[in-house]
Amino acid sequence: MGRGPGPGTRPGVTDELVDHLAEDGTVIGAVTRAEMRRDNLLHRTVFIVVIDGSRLLVHQRADWKDVWPSAWDLAFGGVVGAGESWEVAAERELAEEVGIAADLVVLGDVRYEDDRVRELARVYRAESSGPFSFPDGEVVDSAWVDLAELAGWVAGREVCPDSVVVVLPLLGT
Repeated sequence: MGRGPGPGTRPGVTDELVDHLAEDGTVIGAVTRAEMRRDNLLHRTVFIVVIDGSRLLVHQRADWKDVWPSAWDLAFGGVVGAGESWEVAAERELAEEVGIAADLVVLGDVRYEDDRVRELARVYRAESSGPFSFPDGEVVDSAWVDLAELAGWVAGREVCPDSVVVVLPLLGT
């Protein structure tokens, strides 16, 4: 689910504004990304799964990411900016992280919470076989995984927990 070097974030990212959500998902104000992370505030995120036929493009996150550094991820994406629409955020994240534009199909909305992240996520599907460029440096490795083998692949490595909870059920695996 675009977020440099430094203690867990790209320069300038901690000052980005994000919508702070009430428990019912309505916007109650804008906070900085740093405040959202520090206080584990409910916010919006987008996840974009990139599919090519029966394969899912997975990726390993950079070691400077603010949550789950160096973990593998089943979806590209990130935090939705304050006042930004879901679709604009998804298109932006796909361009920033994967270097592509693609038609997006909404797979669903899912809420995820743990002791580090509280998010209301919208999950999109994008069909693409590449080429991919990973322009913002958030991706350090990538691989295609057959959807039929995805559960076993996940079991064998560290994968972002929100990605597992949010994405796997929507892919039917």
